[in-house]
Amino acid sequence: MLDCTVPALVVRLDANIFHHGTLGAIRSLGRAGVEVHGLIAGGHAPTSCSRYLTRIHGWPCDRDVVQALKQVADDIGRRAVLLPLDDETAIAVAERAAQLRPYYLLPDQEPGLPRTLADKHLLSQLCATLGIAQPETRLITGERDAAAAVADFGLPLVAKWAQPWLLPAGSGLRNTTLVRKAGQVARLLRHAEGRDLLFQRFVRGGRRPDWFFHGYFDENSRCLYGGAGRKERAWPKGAGLTTYGRWLPNPVVEGTARELATTLRYRGLLDLDFRHDPAADTYYLLDFNPRLGAQFRLFSDSGGLDLVRVAHLHLSGRRAVRGRAGHGRTYVVENYDVLTAGPRSLRAMCAADEFAWFAGDDPLPFLAMAQQTMRRGFTRLTRPWN
Repeated sequence: MLDCTVPALVVRLDANIFHHGTLGAIRSLGRAGVEVHGLIAGGHAPTSCSRYLTRIHGWPCDRDVVQALKQVADDIGRRAVLLPLDDETAIAVAERAAQLRPYYLLPDQEPGLPRTLADKHLLSQLCATLGIAQPETRLITGERDAAAAVADFGLPLVAKWAQPWLLPAGSGLRNTTLVRKAGQVARLLRHAEGRDLLFQRFVRGGRRPDWFFHGYFDENSRCLYGGAGRKERAWPKGAGLTTYGRWLPNPVVEGTARELATTLRYRGLLDLDFRHDPAADTYYLLDFNPRLGAQFRLFSDSGGLDLVRVAHLHLSGRRAVRGRAGHGRTYVVENYDVLTAGPRSLRAMCAADEFAWFAGDDPLPFLAMAQQTMRRGFTRLTRPWN
């Protein structure tokens, strides 16, 4: 049972209005009776319509994280569990934890660790040091580096911005891009000045090679709750977010994630991405996100326990009692999955166990999402004619 006298604050600097993980966290804690506040960029997001959101707090213009969080703490009136929902926020909170701890309940994380893990260049160096399998990765500083990587890796290859949270809003740049043609390389290089661009060898997996692990780790880096999921579909295809996922046991992924967290003395929530290479029978680590994963509600057990509830229980001094794992459980992100699911997959999509947006007890976020999705699509269709 959660301590409903302890409120929660979900925080996100990323202005993506379609971030479904934010809504999942609000609903999960709100349904359990917790008072949920949101400090979220983009106050017009569909999430702000949720009946389970007590109050949404806007970011100040100067975006000073500490001052904004202190102001919200004053408004709430008592210490709250703090849940960062994007990498930039997780980094800021960890690096300023000493200033924030009098106001919030948060893991005792090593201050510099989230930045090292979220920065894809630093992560590749860490993997090399620890002997963790990762696709060969190179820092691209100009045309010569790019040409050498294309020659050595071949096409397709994967392009990543090392610090995606620093990409300018409205640039149209994706965090990760599957590069299939030489023309894409030139376009990426035009935006690379002052930013770390990485090229990574593309791992040709099997039919469904992509896996993820979500977990929560205590002060001893012991996993209190976690699970492995397989990415059945993604958008964009090949290098995108999970649009349809399935909870499946995978001892290799689970064991690798736990061992890595223990080695790093990691505490709190994490979300790891892996790709399986059947030829080498190896799971390569693709990304380490030092915060809650957007599809965390996939991992909801028979008693309704999930990762944000475990985090709230642990940080408020209570014990999590696990139910039966929901292996086979499915999760769909409706607005993205409709773009990638073929006609034969739509029935499975509609029969998913958990929807990112639709909920009978909280319908307004789904309706707002659908409206804003259609408006955005119409704007893009008409843009060339303006």
